[in-house]
Amino acid sequence: MNNLLDASQTAARLPYGELARQVRALFADEAVQVPERLVQPLPGGGSLFVMPAFDARIAITKLITFTPANAGTARPAIQGDVVVFDVATGERLLVLDGPTVTARRTAAVSLLAAQQLAAVPQGPLLIVGAGAQGRAHLEAFAEGLPLQRVFVASRRVGSALSLVAHAKDLGLDATVVHDPNAVLPECPLVVTCTPADGVVLKSRPRDDVFIAAVGSFTPRMIELGPDLCRHCAAHGQVVVDTPEAQHEAGDLLQAGLEPAGFPTLRQIVLGEQAARGGPVLFKSCGWAGWDLAAARTAVRR
Repeated sequence: MNNLLDASQTAARLPYGELARQVRALFADEAVQVPERLVQPLPGGGSLFVMPAFDARIAITKLITFTPANAGTARPAIQGDVVVFDVATGERLLVLDGPTVTARRTAAVSLLAAQQLAAVPQGPLLIVGAGAQGRAHLEAFAEGLPLQRVFVASRRVGSALSLVAHAKDLGLDATVVHDPNAVLPECPLVVTCTPADGVVLKSRPRDDVFIAAVGSFTPRMIELGPDLCRHCAAHGQVVVDTPEAQHEAGDLLQAGLEPAGFPTLRQIVLGEQAARGGPVLFKSCGWAGWDLAAARTAVRR
């Protein structure tokens, strides 16, 4: 059996609904352990990520590079692999395509958060950023929510048009917008998945909005205006993906908010913290546990 999977083979093993269910199951598994990830800065502005995790059956290590300078070129910004081992035998079970795992597991986590927290799950959905994460979030939300309409904003018009065409292929009404802030009041579902090198959303959102912000994962990266973040914290709820967000959630840190004071998605899913009304901001920074959930899904299939 071939255990070295390319991007399309990896995607075929990771349907979004099953991924979201595996993420939920991960929360209740006491055998799961996720050591702190290593993020090594590289010359030229890139980073090397080494992300291990394991449970009672499998162990994984994600090895990827993040190269922001590749944005807008033929090379992906994220490259690398996820290696999956059998804990009992030490055998290598699978090598999954790293960028595919990253895109699909991130979108599945956002989907689970939306299923738990979104007041108006049918949308319209505003996607800001039309790269791999934008495409994955479109597919995940279209599969797991009763979505009907999508707006797409991107600095690269060609990418926005391509994502709109994909949305129409999925049976959705889709439109390119040049200023995401102009349509923010119309959208109860929002995903920001940009390179996070500057604020892309800053206007006042709806009171029933659900925002999944996935682009930034360092203290210096930012997508959301500080006033928007503070508004969600004061009038609704901020939820972080994991406790590690206290070191990584640039949007919140630059707004003067303390991520450690907000509930995690695990606490919401397990009922340890109650969801509240008002605008909801879900800040996702990434975690090797999500890659472990993806490996579980791939092995099962």
